[in-house]
Amino acid sequence: MKFRKKPIVIEAVQYEARTFDGVCDGCSTHRAPEVDPHIHTLEGVMIVSPGDWIITGVQGERYPCKPDIFEATYEAVDP
Repeated sequence: MKFRKKPIVIEAVQYEARTFDGVCDGCSTHRAPEVDPHIHTLEGVMIVSPGDWIITGVQGERYPCKPDIFEATYEAVDP
């Protein structure tokens, strides 16, 4: 059987290093330069890298998505 992802509208923002404006609510950041910001997701802790998209799911959960996967999966919608 084959399946298609349902057309669900999501909220997403692209993470940039030094984003401390609430984009990463739910993310943890540390002052040590060797520690990457991360998000606690339903699947565990996930590292957020510059350029990753931070997606807010249909139940309010947040998780990072690599740019190439995001572009292959999502398209912009009119506001």
